[in-house]
Amino acid sequence: MVLEKVAAIERRYEELLQTMADPAIATDPARLADLAREQAELAEVVTLYREHQAADRELADARQMAGDGADPEMAELAQVEIERLVPEQEARLARLQALILPKDPNDGKNVIVEIRAGTGGDEAGLFAADLFRMYTRWADTHGYKTDLLSHHETGVGGFKEVIFQVKGRGAYSRLKFESGVHRVQRVPTTEAQGRIHTSTATVAVLPEAAEVDLVIGPNDVRIDVFRATGPGGQSVNTTDSAIRVTHLPTGIVVSCQDEKSQLQNRIKALTILRARLYQAEQERLAAERSEARRSQVGSGERSEKIRTYNFPQNRVTDHRIGKTIYNLPNILNGDLDEFINELGSSEQVERLQELDEE
Repeated sequence: MVLEKVAAIERRYEELLQTMADPAIATDPARLADLAREQAELAEVVTLYREHQAADRELADARQMAGDGADPEMAELAQVEIERLVPEQEARLARLQALILPKDPNDGKNVIVEIRAGTGGDEAGLFAADLFRMYTRWADTHGYKTDLLSHHETGVGGFKEVIFQVKGRGAYSRLKFESGVHRVQRVPTTEAQGRIHTSTATVAVLPEAAEVDLVIGPNDVRIDVFRATGPGGQSVNTTDSAIRVTHLPTGIVVSCQDEKSQLQNRIKALTILRARLYQAEQERLAAERSEARRSQVGSGERSEKIRTYNFPQNRVTDHRIGKTIYNLPNILNGDLDEFINELGSSEQVERLQELDEE
């Protein structure tokens, strides 16, 4: 099935080359650019497929030589060649499978990450702050830029809510599996009896929506200004710089007061609103396309407990893939790649199964 699909891609690649060689196309720069872009997107698949085909021929020759029996020395050399070629072919096929999967159109986007304290009172707020540090440190390690959009503190060093942006190519493709309920099990500093408490925080990872992706009409929003509250620098608490944006068709409300400038708060609030509306539209379209069972990996359902952080046992368990890592401090310091990579692989397997069933 995979090789049949790749063979069709190769035929399309050859068609593109022939079309681009047509003198009539050369006089149409826009059309030529579109064809060249499509051809470039297919080039990696075609190159790898041709390598796979050539290695298949080598493997057939080696197997024939190994089974000939006329020359034991040559048969032994052929067997060595088979042992080299087989794992290389398996790796090429796995790579081809990954390359032909339909691309998520949001994978290259920046993201808006929203973290909210769940059950557990002050401890939940502290855990939300831990997750915020975890993600920002992960972003720093991988060269992504983060920008705090909005936050509401608990007063004991935690967050009721914190919203921030992660900027960089592919940010959504790496962080999209983090959506869901995160659970922490630990002994709070205020617990005199040493009892373990369980608290939660929810994480929502939304692809950033550009204005071309989603247009918000001026009559669809009501914008209110008010005086910022809480700690702040000069003029933060003395001028009406805070912004509350209400999307009238849906009732979604976004408030932002972190900046001294009313304009900057307005820009940030609209950025958050646009991301929430875009995500809601994506979920609506996905529900319309299929009522079939959805995988836990990447589904982002708020009710799912996707991961547990257990301090007494120094472990972090991702329940979707059944993976446990016994190095909780490193995880909270942003070392998330092992989880992210395996979640991505699980999604690929799921999508390949869906592709085979089509």
